[in-house]
Amino acid sequence: MTTTAPAIELKGISKAFGPVQANKDISIRVMPGTIHGIIGENGAGKSTLMSILYGFYKADAGEIFIGGKKTEIPDSQAAIAAGIGMVFQHFKLVQNFTVLENVILGAEDGGLLKPSLAKARGVLKHLAEEYELNVDPDALVEDLSVGHQQRVEILKALYREADILILDEPTGVLTPAEADHLFRILEGLRAEGKTIILITHKLREIMDITDTVSVMRRGEMTATVKTSETSPEELAELMVGRKVLLRVDKVAATPGAPVLEVENLRHTDSSGVERLKSISLNVRAGEILGIAGVSGNGQSELLEVLGGYRDATGTVRVNSQDIDLTGRYSDGQSRRARGIAHVPEDRQHEGLIMPYTAWENTVFGYHRDPSWQKGLLMDNAAIKAEAAAKMERFDVRPPNPNLAARNFSGGNQQKVVLAREIERNPEVLLIGQPTRGVDIGAIEFIHQQIVALRDSGKAILLVSVELDEIMSLSDRIAVMFDGQIMGERLPSETDQTELGLLMAGVTEMPARASTGQSNGAEAQT
Repeated sequence: MTTTAPAIELKGISKAFGPVQANKDISIRVMPGTIHGIIGENGAGKSTLMSILYGFYKADAGEIFIGGKKTEIPDSQAAIAAGIGMVFQHFKLVQNFTVLENVILGAEDGGLLKPSLAKARGVLKHLAEEYELNVDPDALVEDLSVGHQQRVEILKALYREADILILDEPTGVLTPAEADHLFRILEGLRAEGKTIILITHKLREIMDITDTVSVMRRGEMTATVKTSETSPEELAELMVGRKVLLRVDKVAATPGAPVLEVENLRHTDSSGVERLKSISLNVRAGEILGIAGVSGNGQSELLEVLGGYRDATGTVRVNSQDIDLTGRYSDGQSRRARGIAHVPEDRQHEGLIMPYTAWENTVFGYHRDPSWQKGLLMDNAAIKAEAAAKMERFDVRPPNPNLAARNFSGGNQQKVVLAREIERNPEVLLIGQPTRGVDIGAIEFIHQQIVALRDSGKAILLVSVELDEIMSLSDRIAVMFDGQIMGERLPSETDQTELGLLMAGVTEMPARASTGQSNGAEAQT
């Protein structure tokens, strides 16, 4: 009896960056024709391990076997030659090239492009028919939706005859419908014998699509289990090392009067493109209004206008008092003075100054507060003491206020920003992508802090591309598409399918199945 060799086998892989041990003696077997999930907290070593497999890093120790044969992978060209393709979270596409040009880039047949393009056109036609990877080969990548750009990345790998595909957080920028289509593509690839490694932090996706799942924690492989024999709760505990509450634990909201009122808000960017088109909404005291939508549909601009980063026209009121949207009063400082706190979507570029210490970052934006002054200078000792207290209350690890922001993990960087903004006791909290790139233990904590602020009577405007997060945290949901509000829903009266259609700009909903008495009548006919 012959046994099938693993498509991939890693034995004793170790990798250190200075004193940091990113991977420690990791061994893993991935069988051919399967979808193998890899999950773990931030800094668990997942990306490092896959970067070693794809030739971006060289392991300090260990061996790689492809199809049972020991294989050296010093660079990505060697990985491609070994039949490995990788679809990165941030696509590696040339925006002003066509689909065809992107597919053949780096894989041209000789010095003349015409034969390569003709060959690629035929191959793409075949792949489109076989795997539902339909993309116009002559379209410019910059004109494609995010979902179609992802298909181009998969086509690139298949064009290079990859038998093994690594996908890093592939659904982070997709609508639910696009994510479902991606999973059908992956199932088709698996049926054809392709081997797929799926890196994701979404436990629901792991449970829905994978055959096997490996869990990493602190640079080590803690478990590999059959997906059918585990549960989200067990996987979360394996990732974090303790039991994790996967649902948002909150009581029903008891909203008060409107705190934030927005009417006919419009914003046109520097290129003359209208990004916000007559936005009207309100957020009441003791309420979380969630804004759902695919990235790039105006949510970022909405937060930036309300946070004072961009000018706009229209009306914005906080506690019935108008806010100036243009001129010198349209800035973050004036917003904070009016009780608006802002946790921006991009914590590293907008929420923190990475080379500065944690204690300095806990006061940025509020450094002119008289309570931090000591004569003509700032009272650094008081700021450091308060920063240490904030870090303890928000469970920032390590709790060292003198450590530079860049030396914290993504989740702990986010906690520093949250501590700074929430502890100012704002009237309104604007919060964008609160758990982007954050591990599951920190997600639980961040959600608890947001709900606690709501329960203290504050108004919260939440923007997230994670529908699960929107559904579980929000008291009301507004959906944005192409700079407009497509509709509002209560979480208890909608579902991800309906929200996904609104996110795609579809307002005419398909008829739902009849219920109640009419169902009984139909059953009798």
